[in-house]
Amino acid sequence: ADCRYTCHQECRSLIQLDCRRCQSQLSPEGTLLPACGQNVAQTVEEGKPEPPTVQEIKQKIEKYNAKVTNCLLMKLNDDGTYTGFIKVHLKLRRPVTVPAGIRPQSIYDALKDVNLAEMTDKRTSFYLPLDAIKQLHISSTTTVSEVIQGLLKKFMVVDNPQKFALFKEMRKDGQVLFQKLPLTEYPLYLRLLAGPDTDVLSFVLKENETGEVEWDAFSIPELQNFLMILDKEEKEKIQQVHRKYERFKQRLQQTLKEARGKPG
Repeated sequence: ADCRYTCHQECRSLIQLDCRRCQSQLSPEGTLLPACGQNVAQTVEEGKPEPPTVQEIKQKIEKYNAKVTNCLLMKLNDDGTYTGFIKVHLKLRRPVTVPAGIRPQSIYDALKDVNLAEMTDKRTSFYLPLDAIKQLHISSTTTVSEVIQGLLKKFMVVDNPQKFALFKEMRKDGQVLFQKLPLTEYPLYLRLLAGPDTDVLSFVLKENETGEVEWDAFSIPELQNFLMILDKEEKEKIQQVHRKYERFKQRLQQTLKEARGKPG
């Protein structure tokens, strides 16, 4: 009654409060919530949206295909699943690790599911171009986790998939918004809802920024490579600062030289 403390009815006997009134008398029944296994769980279930029916999916696909200006159509299967295409922009600012001395993957390798990365233990690192775009043919049951793994395999990247995350990029009121997708999300369903226009929705592969860096996920050569990159960036930054103040020093000396020849 005084501190307005609220608890489940099943937890009532476990509650200990410092409030004087609550020590002598527990909160009235009106402040107690329903039992944990009853209405609370039922409310959560009611909040979940119902999955679309096959007929609703069919209508959405027909509407989607009517807006497609190329041949990248979606196709509904007999079992209710559907397939289609998504484009993923690669915006990786850190180097990736790939096998050294391996030829590019051929169509034969792709059909036979040959993993060229397993043919050698030699590794090298390089930067992927920021404007790289990869087109994937996926199913409605393909998750974000599988899309990330598929992209890494196509580029023969041997880094831990946990280092990367898939984002959806949206444009609204002249602003570009990014939202990280959970690993269990289905990208093709998001593409279906948004339509084929990539200005409305597009997918971006970026580094998985989770705050604290999980250094245990990196190998020793990768960590050494990061140190080399940081050392290079530090030296370049120092040179920029030196050049900046050297130019300032030259202008200052020139100004003083010109001022000495003037009276007063």
